[in-house]
Amino acid sequence: MSTPHVVVVMGVAGTGKTTIGPLLAARLGVPYAEGDDFHPEANIAKMTAGTPLTDEDRWPWLDAIGAWAHGRAGLGGVVSSSALKRSYRDRLRSAAPGVVFVHLTGDRELIEDRMAHRQGHFMPTALLDSQFATLQPLQADETGVAVDVSGSPEEITERAVTALRGLDQ
Repeated sequence: MSTPHVVVVMGVAGTGKTTIGPLLAARLGVPYAEGDDFHPEANIAKMTAGTPLTDEDRWPWLDAIGAWAHGRAGLGGVVSSSALKRSYRDRLRSAAPGVVFVHLTGDRELIEDRMAHRQGHFMPTALLDSQFATLQPLQADETGVAVDVSGSPEEITERAVTALRGLDQ
């Protein structure tokens, strides 16, 4: 890619943002930031208890991610964030106008199966339905790509790199 993008790896819980994000960052030669690390403790407590976050819960989290992305403008970086709603992505873009999105997409059964087998994560599978209900896929006027999450992490990362290269052409 010509100018290093700041890439937001987005999607519902269980699509592999935390797995694909670092792999993508390594392929692009830029730093990775784990979006979950930007959550205040109150948000983590709510999600651990199986309570979906409200928009009001998410604004400080999105602002923190946006500030990180803004600081990486022109330098490149990859950060994970569910970014499920257009308004969330708009908030990220308001802080970091050049961000591009990699929307990890997949079949609900596959995602639920992956969630059920992961270790040490606070997001219970019970919240998956609320994630899908909230999801607003990327729209035509949003800079980004959708990448299917079937296959190995390396295959998914390769699809993401190829799709991002297509944005520069």
